[in-house]
Amino acid sequence: MGYAIAAAAAELGAKVTLVSGPSALATPAGINLISVETTQQMYEAVSTRFARTDCVIMAAAPADFTPAKPARRKIKKSGADLTLALEPTVDILAKLGARKKHQVLVGFALETENGLVNARKKLRAKNLDLIVLNSISDSHSAFDRDTDRVTIIRPGRKPEAWPLLPKSELAVKLVEIIAAML
Repeated sequence: MGYAIAAAAAELGAKVTLVSGPSALATPAGINLISVETTQQMYEAVSTRFARTDCVIMAAAPADFTPAKPARRKIKKSGADLTLALEPTVDILAKLGARKKHQVLVGFALETENGLVNARKKLRAKNLDLIVLNSISDSHSAFDRDTDRVTIIRPGRKPEAWPLLPKSELAVKLVEIIAAML
């Protein structure tokens, strides 16, 4: 979805920087790509550019947790029980929301239950201007598909449930909404 949004924004005349983790997708034409591998690298790439940015759209959370003590070498099978301790990664949207001045900040929420309630909480807690709710169901998942079904949530407005649409069409509609907010 992030690549589709970047392409739509560039087509509509925006200067776009796409910060992306590893992907097999081709970089859309006219876009500055910054490749990262970790949540911390993504935070640093976004954070250093934030003050001179009009809008940040975080189409996906990179990783919410990371191993507390990463192994330096392969862990061999030994038959012993293993426990993996995790620690939270930096919450990029929350950090940006605390710093925002003039920027429009857009997030995505992937929820398995209480989607609207949880997405509204994220909208407020992270000081977002808009959040796009993806709901996972048995019949549809946003991953590895060219289509998606989302709900647009903005402060003080009724949620807008969009029908199943190609991601490229969703991206154009979303970018048009954001452009009007700018």
